[in-house]
Amino acid sequence: MIHPTAIVHPGARLGANCEIGPYCVVGEHVTLGEGCKLHSHVVVDGHTTVGKANEFFPFASIGLKTQDLKWQGGVTRTVIGDHNTFREYVTIHSATKDGDATMVGSHNNFLAYSHVAHDGRIGNHVIMSNAANLAGHVTVEDGAVIGGLAAIHQFCRIGRLAMVGGCARVPQDIPPFMLAEGSPAAPRTINKVGCERNGVTAEALAALRAAYKIIFREGLTTSNALSRIEAELPPLPEIQHLVQFIRGSERGISR
Repeated sequence: MIHPTAIVHPGARLGANCEIGPYCVVGEHVTLGEGCKLHSHVVVDGHTTVGKANEFFPFASIGLKTQDLKWQGGVTRTVIGDHNTFREYVTIHSATKDGDATMVGSHNNFLAYSHVAHDGRIGNHVIMSNAANLAGHVTVEDGAVIGGLAAIHQFCRIGRLAMVGGCARVPQDIPPFMLAEGSPAAPRTINKVGCERNGVTAEALAALRAAYKIIFREGLTTSNALSRIEAELPPLPEIQHLVQFIRGSERGISR
């Protein structure tokens, strides 16, 4: 169904059972998968590929040119998975450099006014609350929750099943499974409720709690803390992911 007031370029590719509401604009190089719904006044443009069963609420703007002043032209892409929800005024921008892409996974929930800047990497089952903002090149791993009005600095990473509190300022990486808040944000404890809801076992929660104390409460350097975790705690998948995430940090972790 395409509303008569919608503008859909003849070159756009629409999957079966898509609904394009009043005053929507779909650009020439856009692909919409099966069952996507654009409510009204939605703009999807640029070289944008959208998977199936995504829902876009009024005034969402997807795939347009980056705000990065380093943009020098070329073909940049936006790639979105399946079953995502984009509420009112959500903005997802394309990448900066020719050939690069902003990537969004599946089953994510972007609340009103949230923003994903150029070259972002968003995993699956992520929730971004109202007016949460990601700067360029930010990575958000699976299951993370970002509170309303939070601001994430360029090139930072938010770890798996981490939760960032509302109005937080995040200038460094937030490790997986942690609950962080403040300005600047710092982990305050493990994200117990979020982990339990996602099937993390009691054994793993106990190990994560011990790891949190070693990293953030013992006054150790990061390298010494990680060595102690590997020596003292069971090699559970959650602990291994936590250690690998911190070792791979380029901006350092919030403490």
